[in-house]
Amino acid sequence: MKDIKRYTVTSALPYANGPVHIGHLAGVYVPADIYVRYLRNNGKEVLFIGGSDEHGVPITIKARKEGVTPQDIVDRYHNIIKKSFEELGISFDIYSRTSNPTHHETAAEFFKYLYDNGKLIEKVSQQYYDEEAHEFLADRYITGTCPHCNNEHAYGDQCEACGSALNATELINPKSALSGNTPVLKETKHWYLPLNEYDAWLREWILQGHKADWRPTVYGQCKSWIEQGLQPRAVTRDLSWGVKVPLKEAEGKVLYVWFDAPIGYISATKEWAKEHNTDWKPWWQDESSELVHFIGKDNIVFHCIIFPCMLKAHGGYIVPTNVPANEFLNLEGDKISTSRNWAVWAHEYIEDFPGKQDVLRYTLTSIAPETKDADFTWADFQAKNNNELLAIFGNFVNRTVVLSHKYYGGIIPECGELTEYEKEIIEKMAEFPNRIGECIRHYKFREAQAELMNLARLGNKYLTDTEPWKKQKENPEYVKTILHISLQICASLSILCEPFLPFTAKKLQKMLNLNNKNWSDGGRHDLLKTGDKLNPAEYLFEKIEDETIAKQVKKLEDTKKANEAENADVIPAKEDVTFDDFQKMDVRVVTVLAAEKVAKTKKLLKLKVNTGVDTREIISGIAEYYQPEDLIGKQVLMLINLAPKNIKGVDSHGMVLMAENADGTLSIMQPQKWMKEGSTVK
Repeated sequence: MKDIKRYTVTSALPYANGPVHIGHLAGVYVPADIYVRYLRNNGKEVLFIGGSDEHGVPITIKARKEGVTPQDIVDRYHNIIKKSFEELGISFDIYSRTSNPTHHETAAEFFKYLYDNGKLIEKVSQQYYDEEAHEFLADRYITGTCPHCNNEHAYGDQCEACGSALNATELINPKSALSGNTPVLKETKHWYLPLNEYDAWLREWILQGHKADWRPTVYGQCKSWIEQGLQPRAVTRDLSWGVKVPLKEAEGKVLYVWFDAPIGYISATKEWAKEHNTDWKPWWQDESSELVHFIGKDNIVFHCIIFPCMLKAHGGYIVPTNVPANEFLNLEGDKISTSRNWAVWAHEYIEDFPGKQDVLRYTLTSIAPETKDADFTWADFQAKNNNELLAIFGNFVNRTVVLSHKYYGGIIPECGELTEYEKEIIEKMAEFPNRIGECIRHYKFREAQAELMNLARLGNKYLTDTEPWKKQKENPEYVKTILHISLQICASLSILCEPFLPFTAKKLQKMLNLNNKNWSDGGRHDLLKTGDKLNPAEYLFEKIEDETIAKQVKKLEDTKKANEAENADVIPAKEDVTFDDFQKMDVRVVTVLAAEKVAKTKKLLKLKVNTGVDTREIISGIAEYYQPEDLIGKQVLMLINLAPKNIKGVDSHGMVLMAENADGTLSIMQPQKWMKEGSTVK
């Protein structure tokens, strides 16, 4: 086993075309942060690397849709993502971005080195080209009918209806997303990394070398890819946004995002090293360094096969020791989806739950999708806070510190003679640092956090069993021992919870006046000295009420309704009518003079309107969508020759025209500018 001098820890670069959500946090960033905090607390030299992935087609598509530049898009989301990580305590040593000059230079140099040393091959292929837009089309810029399920909105790389992976040339009736025209096939030259040449090395390194220590999902996916037969993979593409290919004959071509993004780990290291006036190379090129990638399962092939092959082709680089990829996190029983807005966004959580970063970290770790997909629900989030963090961890600490202030004025009491029970408690407490650490070292973060809570349970049970509040009068000396040991458990909790609950750890250590302790100090029963002063007690956690959770559930329900409305089938057109039939309808511009709710109804408003022909009253079923005062003075469109009908005692003569969404919501039809009352609609 090699002597490890330093740890290079990377986390997948989030794509800068949207904010990060709880799926990203649970799958990558919270477990990575737990790991690096644990290493730092053990005195290890660690570099924790993150950054925004800012190239690729989805960003250019979003920019086109919004009528802005790709740089505008990545600037916006890079800042949102970076701030979210900071506020959630994700402790990157460097959080960079792939659009910066250092990265462009590093990625271009990496490509050029492979090219100059004959590690790449050239191939000419036929790809779709939009003759009107004068552009080769990336797969996501081509839509058509899926040959497998007949979905008419499949992309050139995948059908999202049936999940089939596709080649653009397989699409039936392909269309360009740029112009809407049918694209043509045109020859183009690109450079490829011949993955097949690394087959033997990959079999030895992964299939023989990591069968025992890589997660089954990771190992299985790698094994499947290798045994299917590896093929050369393009490292360049025809696109304007990205790292320019550093060859004269490569005008209009950039590095494929899958090639340039992992090089972002290296360029970020260079950036960090420059800021700290040190050398970047030991972190990537010294055999005594250990490289660990934290990713989701959709990134396994890139980090376990393709990026290592790039490093091997270049030479001089270390390859990952482990890639603890996680499965996916679902939300309330449904797959998290950025496009459907079905997510809990990190920046919105921070706004909605100020000061509760650790509650989210705790919940996500407790359901971490380490071996299978997991599900986040708001009810479970509430239960984890109220029944575990508050009722066990917080309750134990609060009772201990409050009683210490009540009985001893906040001075740590001395420890008297130990009973067998106290000896047992001290012995058990001493086991937790290694027990928790062993889990973390093997990337079992869910189990590690459960062990942390077992330490809190140990303290809670000890306090409940010994009942110091009942013994204070009859046996005050024993109460001193009870609270002394309870405070020592609190001290151990403050050290051992830091990787999981960093904000809580800071709060608790402030209460205990405990500073600069390492992981190995956890479990000791002499961390706090007799006679030292405690700070006032603070609540570590607070109850989350049902109303708070109900708001979050409603937000998701509203999202689901909006998605259903967006995807609902349009009502088919009715049978044709003659122009004479249309002429029978007298639609006019009218002005609302007065409006009031109809008594004992939820949906009805009584409106008084000036039709230009007369002034009349009508009943309209719009009370759920408009307040009466908001309508007064507005001009609307009305069918004025609808036969009168008595509704709730009012002779309603006419009908206000409304548009109805698939979800049943209504919107009044109005002229775009002021028109004279009685103006006809033609």
